[in-house]
Amino acid sequence: MIEKTLNVKGMHCKSCEMILNDSISEIKGVTKVNSDFSKGQVRVSYENELVLNEIKNIIKKEGYQVE
Repeated sequence: MIEKTLNVKGMHCKSCEMILNDSISEIKGVTKVNSDFSKGQVRVSYENELVLNEIKNIIKKEGYQVE
């Protein structure tokens, strides 16, 4: 299991957290996701590095910037 904290720009409220949590948790291979708009971070646990690209793509698709 891989755990990573991603810096995400553009989150400004609890709704932003919920959108990202819901979207990312639907990705196959993601076991845990926790967004924190006040820190501008999304913490994810996932099975392999291929899943990381999917996570980043979903974040961008939802309108946020990810580092």
